[in-house]
Amino acid sequence: MFINCHSYYSFKYGTLSVEGLVSEAKSKKLDALALTDINSVSGVFPFIKEAQKNGIHPVIGIDFRNGVRQQYIGLAKNQEGFYELNLHLSQHQPKGIPFKEKAPSFQNSFIVYPFSEKVFTLRENEFIGVHPYQLNKIGKSGWFRQKEKLVLLQPATFSSKIEFNAHRLLRAIDGNTLLSKLDVEEQGNVCDMLYSYADMVRRCENHSYLLYNAQKLLEQCQFSFYFQAVKNKRDILGSDWEDYDYLRRETFKGALSRYKDLNPTINSRIEKELELIQQKGFVSYFLINYDIIKFAYSKNFYHVGRGSGANSIVAYCLYITDVDPIELDLYFERFINLYRENPPDFDLDFSWTDRDEVTQYIFDKYNKGTQEHVALLGSYSTFQANSMLRELGKVFGLPKTEIESLIYHAAKSDYIPDQYGKLIIKYSQVLHGMPSHLTIHACGVLISHKPIHYYTATEMPPKGFPLAHIDMHIAEDIGLHKFDILSQRGLGHIKSAIEIIYQNQGVEVDIRQVEQFKKDPKIKHLLRTAHTIGAFYVESPAMRMLLAKMKADEYLELVAASSIIRPGVARSGMMREYILRHVNPERREMAHPVMKEIMPETYGIMVYQEDVIKVAHYFAALSLSEADVLRRGMSGKSRSKDEFERVKDQFFSNCQRLERDPKITKEVWHQIESFAGYSFAKGHSASFAVESYQSLYLKAYFPLEFMVGVINNFGGFYHTEFYIHELRMNGAEILAPDINESNYLTKIKGKTVYLGFVHLKFIEKNSIEKVLTERHENGFFLGLADFVARVGISLEQVLILIRIGCFRFTGKSKQALLWEAHFILNKRKTVNTANELFKQTGFRELEVPDLEDSDVRQEIVDQIEILEFPLDSPFHLVKDQTVSSIKARDMKQYLGKSVQIIGYLVTIKYTRTVKGDVMNFGTFVDREGDWIDTVHFPPVVKRHPFKGRGIYLIKGKVTQEFDFYSIEVTSCERMAYWNAGED
Repeated sequence: MFINCHSYYSFKYGTLSVEGLVSEAKSKKLDALALTDINSVSGVFPFIKEAQKNGIHPVIGIDFRNGVRQQYIGLAKNQEGFYELNLHLSQHQPKGIPFKEKAPSFQNSFIVYPFSEKVFTLRENEFIGVHPYQLNKIGKSGWFRQKEKLVLLQPATFSSKIEFNAHRLLRAIDGNTLLSKLDVEEQGNVCDMLYSYADMVRRCENHSYLLYNAQKLLEQCQFSFYFQAVKNKRDILGSDWEDYDYLRRETFKGALSRYKDLNPTINSRIEKELELIQQKGFVSYFLINYDIIKFAYSKNFYHVGRGSGANSIVAYCLYITDVDPIELDLYFERFINLYRENPPDFDLDFSWTDRDEVTQYIFDKYNKGTQEHVALLGSYSTFQANSMLRELGKVFGLPKTEIESLIYHAAKSDYIPDQYGKLIIKYSQVLHGMPSHLTIHACGVLISHKPIHYYTATEMPPKGFPLAHIDMHIAEDIGLHKFDILSQRGLGHIKSAIEIIYQNQGVEVDIRQVEQFKKDPKIKHLLRTAHTIGAFYVESPAMRMLLAKMKADEYLELVAASSIIRPGVARSGMMREYILRHVNPERREMAHPVMKEIMPETYGIMVYQEDVIKVAHYFAALSLSEADVLRRGMSGKSRSKDEFERVKDQFFSNCQRLERDPKITKEVWHQIESFAGYSFAKGHSASFAVESYQSLYLKAYFPLEFMVGVINNFGGFYHTEFYIHELRMNGAEILAPDINESNYLTKIKGKTVYLGFVHLKFIEKNSIEKVLTERHENGFFLGLADFVARVGISLEQVLILIRIGCFRFTGKSKQALLWEAHFILNKRKTVNTANELFKQTGFRELEVPDLEDSDVRQEIVDQIEILEFPLDSPFHLVKDQTVSSIKARDMKQYLGKSVQIIGYLVTIKYTRTVKGDVMNFGTFVDREGDWIDTVHFPPVVKRHPFKGRGIYLIKGKVTQEFDFYSIEVTSCERMAYWNAGED
């Protein structure tokens, strides 16, 4: 009888989770109900699953509304009806087209209109819904003569008064209004709840036909859905047989180019994988990924294929990945096993500049005419603690200062809030975790065999591609596989660098010769000495420290480093233990014999995600399916806590049966636990390592062009200034933007680097476009007067260009140019934009008085203000130039001694000790440009906290671990800068 139920997927309206709605229905002994969220189908499949589990007949539909005004409710009789409703919603919502008062003529859906006095002709599948509070109006209405068309319309949106209050708060948040000013029309009725059948009979006294008719509608809706039945795009070439034959042929063709010798090991691995791929129905999934990569190759787009699919030799032979599972002995069961319902993950990374074109190709290729088969995967933005406090504070009318104070104090156990504070904290906890709105998954794309609207409605976000009303968990449940199309700047660095190398040196670089890169002595040297700034994934201070400590210069060492740097391994203490065993063979004997046998390459230490499967299977005798449950749980992908706990109990039970030492068992479990959400699959690490080698090759042989490529893709781990610093350390001459030489992005000519106009903080983009267009069409500018005559930009914009040195080619001082600019532009209220030389406008060459030029310190101040970083040495700005300092390169000589060193702050890493105290790791460069690494323990952090960017006087003791030198800081104070007024 309940044909209009809402979950919290009626965003900022409903308050019940799907589980809560079904639980409430079960407690009222209801045997059927319909989920009809407002302009949303996000909760449909979780609802079906939960209802079936609890013996309730699920009916699905949509509550079509214009704002909060209900137009009609659609109930799907079957899957065709769901398709009709999804299509209808998807044709209106993305374009903002209001729903009309009358619904279209649906063939497989029921339509229920809200009761009104106006009588109109109803189709056979259309009805009028009557709310209990409208019963007194029925007898006087023209609808009374059509009782068979009248059904009960009792909405169910809340389960308690608290939830109704939460609903009102959500409506106020949605309307960006104070709760006190919330219009009654904008909210539901406090009685919109589920009631038992007996209660509804009492409420509908003398109108029991309403209940009967509503129940009859529910019974006629039979949406049969098989959750794991194949719903993905299949029959790529027309039939399963043709698809499999094509996959097999392309795999072996790729194998011949990947391997010199197709030995029995390679052949048997390929055959085993192909058999399982076919058996599990993943053939089309592989072929579509293969097709995407072929398109990328045709456009010369660089990519990295990673994820669990990187453990697959078929993927390697198809060039989806560049990771050889034979060379790396990648664990087969991490990639695929008979117990795995979903295909392996292929995370396909492209340059941030190429990703949208790849996505567009997928939509163009796999959609059919007007029928959409492709959609972006959805996700849900949820209400979080601080944001909820902030939103509720606004709703209650609190000033901003009070809201921020509440946020600051709310987490403290001894905090006693006032009346409003209590309400805000209470309802922030009620609303916490609820979905706020549908958003785009970071990278997922869905491709279905039937049109996508058989499974979901779609919206059209600003991205320009249809967005599905389902997230990755729902997609997995119903058997829709996602294709992960990601972007990263590292590939942009590589692509740009290769183009710049050709422009600057005329050299064509083949970046795919990874096997040669692994043996290259220059790359080995960069790795061993941790000179990796700019190189993908290996440039952070923590990674450079790890590489230096390991003395890593082999591919497998880099693969391991890519994984053990992750927080899970590092926090468990196993990163340090790994280094100890890596540098000291005798230490490896400490490993448990079984662990060492399982993971000989990593000295018995769990480093990779699949190590969880190995250890669970071989150490604790869990089945492969149980081991995979454990892995998924530890990587944050399991949604069944009960299942995970059962497997955990089985782990300890099996270890006890196998007579494992309880202390060792506990330690092994601690290692497994430390992986929660952080570990990498080995193939994933190997994929990252391949890209690192490609970056390092460019850095080793074309350091200037590579670093310009990094700058033009807007950096990586560090601020732009430190990539410029790296250019300088490699012999480049760095020049500020030049009005005749610079482009929008940074460019290089020989060893001279001209910064791009993009780095000028206060210059408007249209001003840059005017400059570049005029220069392209009419040639170089002859001077400031010529520039002003030809380019119509304001005095303020011209002054910025002068101050940063864009007109230095004129040979005039900045002061002279500034004087000239003021004289010209103040005399002319409207700048002449005609394509004439300034001398043709009637102005004579100005005689500028002698003006004193600025010194280097003022130049640096201008650079910092306009570029946000200096081009000259920032050490010129230190007020007291007499302070002594050792050099970073000499730290080895001072091991164990207290020293004083001056460093320019690069970056700070904030972390916490096991006791929860804040400690810092600092990275600086000294006057010579060499790097300094510092450790700041909690007492020092409290006494000498960092005070922002600048140059610091650092005192402390020089320490070393595995020949990596750093300073254990005792004091760290930012040094005073020169002030222009002091001269």
